[in-house]
Order: sequence, then structure tokens, then C-alpha cells
Amino acid sequence: MTDIIHLEAVAMQVRRDIIRMVHACQSGHPGGSLGCTDFLVALYFDQMQLDPARFTMDGIGEDIFFLSNGHLSPLFYSVLARRGYFPVSELSTFRRLHSRLQGHPATMEGLPGIRIASGSLGQGLSVATGAAWAKKLNGDQHLVFVLMGDGEQQEGQIWEAALHAGSRKLDNLIAVVDYNGKQIDGPVDQVMPLGDLRAKYEAFGWMVTDFDGNDMEQTVRTLQQARQLAFKGTPQLLLMKTEMGQGVDFMMGTHKWHGVAPNDEQKERALAQLSETLGDY
Repeated sequence: MTDIIHLEAVAMQVRRDIIRMVHACQSGHPGGSLGCTDFLVALYFDQMQLDPARFTMDGIGEDIFFLSNGHLSPLFYSVLARRGYFPVSELSTFRRLHSRLQGHPATMEGLPGIRIASGSLGQGLSVATGAAWAKKLNGDQHLVFVLMGDGEQQEGQIWEAALHAGSRKLDNLIAVVDYNGKQIDGPVDQVMPLGDLRAKYEAFGWMVTDFDGNDMEQTVRTLQQARQLAFKGTPQLLLMKTEMGQGVDFMMGTHKWHGVAPNDEQKERALAQLSETLGDY
């Protein structure tokens, strides 16, 4: 049985990690990272079938995840470290010279848990589609997850991959869109409106589900349902409503914290709202 209280405690600590990591190097993307924390914690600590101690690049015999919106790297690194892929103490090297924890995830340093370099927006769904197809061909009955941004849906490559996945009936693929309505230049609806994203994906042969990604219980329930609906002939898209900067009041409700580091006073204000639950690195 899922321990929601434990997952919420992990998420609280991960949010502390994000603030401290971005502040320490005065560079990074706290807004979207904070918004997607509950989802990635639920995925890695409750829903995915994986073994951090036996990580392989091909991911055969386990569920795999791709982060398409790679600027959420502080979130990804914190979750991977807290899940046991590498020492939590290594989070202190985020964006430092010669660190394995680059500003956007990369593969050349061999950091466990990272299978692709990401951050060039629009590419993650293509990679996930290829991985899902490979698992089909190999008879591997495990799932492929990918997280994308909503502004990222403005990229044409997304729709090539969506068309391919739908036409090939890649029912082991579960894609998630962080639908916070904000991107680096402002509200998504002002930069380039997405229209009815549900209808668009459904027209491409996908099954679509909406959920509140800042409600841990609802997030877990949605992921459980997605697993139950897998392998039934249709790829799935989860439209995840989040708030950029979730958990830190002065970072919420605006796109301005997409890629801005907090100063010393702002860091302390943020940490005062986030309880230390598992111990800081």
C-alpha cells in the first residue's frame, strides 16, 4: 500500500534540495522543478519498477524514464540521489566545473540514472517512442515514461513523435505534460497558444487523462491507473496541472522563476516554508 505521507516527506526534502542547489551556484531553473516534484517523487519512489543498484543504459527488464524538459535537472538529480543512484552529497556539485551534475543532464560523465542528454526541447518524446518500440520488439513487458513541458508542445518534432506512437499503438508509452501554463517568455497562451491539447493528442490516437500534479494522492492514483491501462493498444498522455514554484509562495503564480536563482535572503525565505525531512546534503 502506498505511503502518501512518506512520499510527501520525500517531496518536501527534494524541494529543499532544489532551492539549495540552484542558490549555491546562482544558476538553474527552480520554478518548473518545484512544480513537478510531486510527480517525479511518486514515479521513482512508488510507481516505477527499477533497481538503482543495477542501472544499465539500455534499461532492459525495468521501467525507464526520460526527462525531455532537461532544465528541470535539479529536480531530476535530487530524486535520483535520494532514490539511491548516486550519493546525496554529490548534489553539492550541481553546475560546478567537472561535475557530473551539469546544468542539463548529459551522458558523457556516466551519471547513473541518466540515459540521454536533454534540454534541447522537443526531442524527448521521440526518444521515448523509440525506447517503447524497442521494448516491444524485445518482448520486454515494462513501461517507458517521459516528462515534457507545455511550452515544449510548440515544437514540431513533438507531433511527429506523437503521430508515430499513435500509429504504432505503442501502449507501453506513458507521456506526461507539465501543464503549468508558463514558459520562459511568459504565459504559454500569449507566446503560442496550444489550443485543445487533449483533442489534439486524441486525434493522433492517444488516450488522455487530466490530473492535479501537486496533489500527491491524486498523482499516485493517476499513475496507478495509467499502469492498469497500459498494454491495451493505445499510448497514454497525462495532462498534469501544476503550479510553477509550488511550495514557495513568492515563486508561485509567475513565470519569472523559470530560470532565476534565489539570492541569500530569498533562499532563507524559501527554506523556511520547506521542512527538512530526510536531512540536507
